[in-house]
Amino acid sequence: MPSLDFEFIVLHLPHYGKALLLTLALGLGAILGSLLVGLPGSLILHFRTPVLRRVVAAYVEFSRNTPLLAQLFFLYFGLPAIGIKWSGFTCALLGLTFLGGGYMIEALRAGIEAVGRPQIESALGIGLSRPQIARLVVLPQALVSATPALAANCIFLLKETSVVGVIAVADLMHLTQDLIGLYYKTTESLVLLVAAYVILVVPVSLLFSRLEKAVRRAEFG
Repeated sequence: MPSLDFEFIVLHLPHYGKALLLTLALGLGAILGSLLVGLPGSLILHFRTPVLRRVVAAYVEFSRNTPLLAQLFFLYFGLPAIGIKWSGFTCALLGLTFLGGGYMIEALRAGIEAVGRPQIESALGIGLSRPQIARLVVLPQALVSATPALAANCIFLLKETSVVGVIAVADLMHLTQDLIGLYYKTTESLVLLVAAYVILVVPVSLLFSRLEKAVRRAEFG
């Protein structure tokens, strides 16, 4: 069994460090963007806002039922045909946000629907407006209920960053493919890739696990 070339691994650690930071920035940006899309979208669906509800429902179905790869190709290769050209990073961020937004809407909507109807009716009874009910009554409880699903979606988006190398974004997967093509150091490159994703995903997973336990303790006293 051939041994690992540790000199190669050490030599390319700085490159993986840079790719890791870029992947992390992309993943966190997509998570934030998805939450910004998901929050108003879930409220629109829950409160059955006319017209907008149909638009949001169509968006959810489209975003969740088309491959991320197809979305990235459309943004990076399709839009320039009509004069719209963005960098690979921008296209990757938009594609991940578009995908993640659909999942966040569904996760948050499930959390909102877990809020008891009597609480909403009581809030209406004391004269609160619908925006006030959403902000003061529904959302705090919905976020608690939706925490596990939101955490799973965030980790999902971090892992989905592995696809963006197809549009020339210098992420971890793109770097690994380049090194394998240049030096034929497949095992060493894959070891670095796996280690980088463990460093990226495991702390986030542990953080969300602790957050979920803290939320549950607060919820049940």
